[in-house]
Amino acid sequence: MNLVTGATGHIGNVLVKELVKRGEKVRAFVLPGEDLSPLEGLDIEIVKGNVLDKSSLSPAFNGVDAVFHLAGIISIMPGKDEFVHDVNVNGTYNMLEAAKKAKVKKFIHTSSIHAFKRIPHGVVVDENVPIDPDSAVAAYDQSKAEATLAVLEAAKNGFPAVVVCPTGVIGPFDYKGSEMGVLIQEWMMHKVNFLIEGNYDFVDVRDVVQGMILAREKGKIGQVYILSGELIRVADMWRLVKELVDVRSYFINIPVRFAAFVARFTQFYYRLTSSKPRFTTYSIETLHTNAVISNLKARSFLGYTPRSLKESISDTVNWWHERLPKVLKKKSKVK
Repeated sequence: MNLVTGATGHIGNVLVKELVKRGEKVRAFVLPGEDLSPLEGLDIEIVKGNVLDKSSLSPAFNGVDAVFHLAGIISIMPGKDEFVHDVNVNGTYNMLEAAKKAKVKKFIHTSSIHAFKRIPHGVVVDENVPIDPDSAVAAYDQSKAEATLAVLEAAKNGFPAVVVCPTGVIGPFDYKGSEMGVLIQEWMMHKVNFLIEGNYDFVDVRDVVQGMILAREKGKIGQVYILSGELIRVADMWRLVKELVDVRSYFINIPVRFAAFVARFTQFYYRLTSSKPRFTTYSIETLHTNAVISNLKARSFLGYTPRSLKESISDTVNWWHERLPKVLKKKSKVK
């Protein structure tokens, strides 16, 4: 039996689908009242609970062999955030405690490339770079680093844990609309787009899932595996999307300094209205950090083989096109 936390999320629902496709038993751990439409039609067991509620974890672990821990809060807001820390760090501690009691055979912890220490340009980011909460520039980075260190510490004491660190995840089946998923939608919809200079490493969600399952099967206890994809400029990703939709359009490049200045005010707006952040100093800073990231370890030891970013964007555009409102379909047509 596989237990998947965060099962309705982007990576989570794709992982559940893949495990079911392989004929494996899956138990999805979801929040009470959570929208389960990403898991609709799947022959799986649903258990409701919260990683912050220890009493709700015990039933979820009954008879479980492998755990894929994905539940967490993603945030692009700078500064501290107690809720992000509570869910991502304390929730992981609770999961580790429950997994130890259940004597699971493998615990796959999904961390993030943001858990690593930020290093200067010119140095390749790989698993030799330390996990460092002190170099974090936002609550999310710090929380992922702290949680990862907790998992690795448990592994030192014999707990069968493996850590995977994806880069920027894109791809189909993005039911909840990730930051990049929504951005790709907008590129499909509008004739004029405002782009911020920068680049980043993006990976297909299906390849992340492939890497996670390989980590369960081949990953060594206490090891970290980076699941990266391909480094690409934002403008070049925009062009790939535009090649697939029948909309004549152009982009306006926003200088980084100006974007960073404006972002200071948008952050205030997000906090004031409690709306989902889209454009922050943290997201801008991320596009200018060292994103030359190696997945050689995962390729060599797990057999990880990510697809081309062009294929991923093509599948993403087609998936969104099938789900977008009719008014959008009138504006764009997939080639």
